[in-house]
Amino acid sequence: MTKPAARPAEMATIDALLTHLVDHWHHFEPEHSEEGLRGRICDLHRYNFLLWHEEDIARSPSVTDGRIAQVKRAIDRYNQLRNDSIEKVDDWLVADLAARGIAAAPTAPAATETPGAAIDRLSILELRRYHMREQIDRKDATQEHREKAAARMVVLDEQRAHLVQATDRLLAEIYSGTRPLRVFRQMKMYNDPTMNPYLYKATAKAA
Repeated sequence: MTKPAARPAEMATIDALLTHLVDHWHHFEPEHSEEGLRGRICDLHRYNFLLWHEEDIARSPSVTDGRIAQVKRAIDRYNQLRNDSIEKVDDWLVADLAARGIAAAPTAPAATETPGAAIDRLSILELRRYHMREQIDRKDATQEHREKAAARMVVLDEQRAHLVQATDRLLAEIYSGTRPLRVFRQMKMYNDPTMNPYLYKATAKAA
């Protein structure tokens, strides 16, 4: 029996990196020096981090309409970059599989979610865990509030464990050649001036 190829990363290691960066970026600029697959994952994580905090601003009742417009444009930009980054994670894996000569049979069933999409979910989950932990530790909150947050944290921890395990299993299947990796192209249209009707009609009127 052919021994399955070693995966390029263990999900527990990736999750530890995401956890570290969430904490680090709350104290320093959201930057990283990673390369290769880890670099692409860090790029994805960074856009989720930036998105999270722009969305927090957008929900503040004291923010002006002008500021909301700026935030909305930032959210659209970061969301586009986030989706591009998901595909770049998967593209890296596809290239790595090709370099190793690993290919699943044409009839092998594909998963409904790619590793990049699963890592995106894990990235958001680590952001949610960080901020839920803030709620647990709030000195100005009621005991009831902190207990509610702690109960939710238990669920988040369970979801994290399940997601890490499931993504590890998915990568193992892909690298053993029993499941193909097919990149899911998002084909986002709202930022494309030739696809968004409000953008191309406005351009036509201006001309």
